[in-house]
Amino acid sequence: MAGPPLPVRDGLGPDRLRMPSEGAARTVLGFLRDAHPEEDWHARVAAGELVDEHGRPVDELSRFQPGRFVYFYREPPPETPVPFEVEVLYRGEGLVVVDKPHFLSTIPRGAHIRETVTVRLRRDLDLPDLVPVHRLDRMTAGVLLCTSDPALRRPYQRLFEQQRVRKVYEAIGGYRPELEFPRTVRTRIVKRHGELTAAQVPGEPNSETLIELVERRGGRARYRLYPRTGRTHQLRLHLMSLGVPIEGDNFYPVFVRRAPGQFTEPLQLLARTLEFTDPVSGRVRRFDSARDLSW
Repeated sequence: MAGPPLPVRDGLGPDRLRMPSEGAARTVLGFLRDAHPEEDWHARVAAGELVDEHGRPVDELSRFQPGRFVYFYREPPPETPVPFEVEVLYRGEGLVVVDKPHFLSTIPRGAHIRETVTVRLRRDLDLPDLVPVHRLDRMTAGVLLCTSDPALRRPYQRLFEQQRVRKVYEAIGGYRPELEFPRTVRTRIVKRHGELTAAQVPGEPNSETLIELVERRGGRARYRLYPRTGRTHQLRLHLMSLGVPIEGDNFYPVFVRRAPGQFTEPLQLLARTLEFTDPVSGRVRRFDSARDLSW
């Protein structure tokens, strides 16, 4: 599949708009001015940064094309810089493996566009085709696997889809002496569209995590977690279901909205290890985070 007709710029790809199948506009510019009058379309035309899906520049006379796309660059709103660096653990053979900090989103979405792993790495490493092949929550730190070669995306994505990656997490939470470890937690997790939090509901389990107690200090404990599945907020929910929620979790058991630019009290959850048999080379690969939790 061909990529967009405008290249990645400063780590960001172009936006696009589809022209409706019907409309009164006679030109592309007429449609754009009517649909988004707040944008300076004439400046984009003058800069040659407004093109159709074939990469042809759009000018004042370009005719309206029902159902077709028009591409352009859009400057995202200002963001508060996340004051932590992405550490590169490995780069080579079309792979980039990084140690993600807390508070940095994996991919551009919502209010987090430039301040994401994807955009930072594309810009800083000059790798416009870089994409993560899995995701870590914004509040989770640790090992994240990316590819910089589009031809390699599917082989590595399939590793995660087919649960052929050994993932090890660490977490700090409460301690309950009556709980026995190791133990496996299986629940049914549902995440509804438009809702920030997920929920555990009755029904056939669709999530599974093996949990070990590593050590305890008074009423706190360090846990090692081996997720077999990858449901949204699975590890947070599974520890919460045991009555030992992860420290710093502002989603569970009660959602508390964080102020923009608040970079204190991170979620004490770390993706410590990724291990898998490389689908291209056949070698066993293992990557470990060098970060530590507050213990």
